[in-house]
Amino acid sequence: MAQSVVDVMEDAKGKVQENLLANGVDLTSFVTHFEWDMAKYPAKQPLVSVVDTVAKQLAQIETDLKSRTASYNTLKTNLENLERKSMGNLFTRTLSDIVSKEDFVLDSEYLITLLVIVPKPSYTQWQKTYESLSDMVVPRSTKLLAEDNEGGLFTVTLFRKVIDDFKIKAKENKFTVREYYYDEKEIKREREEMTRLLSDKKQQYGPLLRWLKVNFSEAFIAWIHIKALRVFVESVLRRYGLPVNFQAVLLQPKKSSTKRLREVLNSVFRHLDQVAAASILDASVEIPGLQLNNQDYFPYVYFHIDLSLLD
Repeated sequence: MAQSVVDVMEDAKGKVQENLLANGVDLTSFVTHFEWDMAKYPAKQPLVSVVDTVAKQLAQIETDLKSRTASYNTLKTNLENLERKSMGNLFTRTLSDIVSKEDFVLDSEYLITLLVIVPKPSYTQWQKTYESLSDMVVPRSTKLLAEDNEGGLFTVTLFRKVIDDFKIKAKENKFTVREYYYDEKEIKREREEMTRLLSDKKQQYGPLLRWLKVNFSEAFIAWIHIKALRVFVESVLRRYGLPVNFQAVLLQPKKSSTKRLREVLNSVFRHLDQVAAASILDASVEIPGLQLNNQDYFPYVYFHIDLSLLD
């Protein structure tokens, strides 16, 4: 869910964290002030029923996530493909946003306008020689339409029957004839498609981001309830037994003190679980701005602890 928010926000990734909230508060605050939601997950229900409720909720969110993001990503990919066509060099990019009807001789039985890519150092040579590259080239028919870092796109008008000869002579002089025939209907279709995709993306962006924010919160809250359940069950079955008489806490060390904290906790509670105390596994779930360590032998925290007290 968090990665989907990052993908959707694209250029506004610096504002991702403010959209990843749980019950309207930042994730660290939610976790460190966690309280069981009695309305959503009644404590009187059997644990298996509570887990089943959470599992169904998360499964539905996952199904909806795949459907919504698939639709948006398809739209985004199609738009990126169109945009990519307009960002290449003059040899590969679409020319629909460069050329116009006035640049071509159209509907002529004898004449045709070609597009030629000329390297920048050869502009002068082109101007001096294009009329003589072949017979039947229209004098003063060249015009510079566009440039990139490597060269320029020029027009030239000539008789249709000398096209092949002109292409050969142009190639010998390192001028490249770009295969392109002006089609007003195709250009109009491309522009309309770009406009439609931009509009559709804009329309889907707001609702999708709102849905992601709401359901990220729901999913995060559900998982924290699962973690709280796990702490409770582990404590009863593997630690203290019945009657229930223990306090679960979560320790939030400074980043530089994590290793030291583990050493102290392993030392103090080694007698409770030799295997867990010896473990150095550090499985974690990373979310922008938050990391929750998933150590099932260290329960949860509702307060901050001053690590200097451990010295």
